[in-house]
Amino acid sequence: MTARTIVITGASDGIGASAARTFAKAGERVVVVGRSPEKTRAVAKEIDADYFISDFADLSQVRTLATALKEKYPRIDVLANNAGGIMGKRELTVDGHEKTFQVNHLAPFLLTTELMDVLAASQASVINTSSAANGFGKLDINDLDATGGHSTNRAYGNAKLANILFTSELHHRYNSAGITTAAFHPGGVATNFAATSTSAMRFIYKSVLNRFLLTPEEGADTLLWLANGQAGTDWISGAYYAKRALAKASSQAYDAGLARELWDRSEEMVSA
Repeated sequence: MTARTIVITGASDGIGASAARTFAKAGERVVVVGRSPEKTRAVAKEIDADYFISDFADLSQVRTLATALKEKYPRIDVLANNAGGIMGKRELTVDGHEKTFQVNHLAPFLLTTELMDVLAASQASVINTSSAANGFGKLDINDLDATGGHSTNRAYGNAKLANILFTSELHHRYNSAGITTAAFHPGGVATNFAATSTSAMRFIYKSVLNRFLLTPEEGADTLLWLANGQAGTDWISGAYYAKRALAKASSQAYDAGLARELWDRSEEMVSA
């Protein structure tokens, strides 16, 4: 059986690193993508995988990543858009966008669309890490950069809601071309993703309550299940999952018009 090429962003730590290890043990060709050079190299060396460094707070680095991936891998079977995190106070990236929204949504949107030809030719699955925090979101399509008001939790909720809307619209636009896609909630996982946040979530992840969180291995379970399963048989393309089952998302997540408009606005926001 030919090994699949599986690209995982946010794979230098947490559920991304855990999934990378599991895929590598199964004989898959894993491509590790991370922001930290030290952590990313360490994971890649551990599992004997290729790696790329990319900071999603800089869209030029995302474009460079996409170009490098297309040049090296004529086939990509699974793209796991897993990079993201909870940020602190409102901050603009070098591209002029609210950082939480860019890192969690705009960057993976750009990476996926830049890779679209390869993904379609490969009949790939695109798996997007969302969160139950999408329930904190209330997406204002006319203020995606939160100029009219910002809170850490709402910014993160909006980004995670955007992940689900992106998944839905990706299915709508490209399923006929052979691409399948799903978003999922990994659960509350003991990782460092809230380390720079001013949200109350930071204290949960850093306190004794941390012991009640899932391990990265447990958090990666649904990602692995989606990647190893078959859309149409094991799961439904375009849907949102948690614990290997269909999950309920924010009411906005089911607004097809909003999903369509978010895609169009995202294209405008990432245009060079």
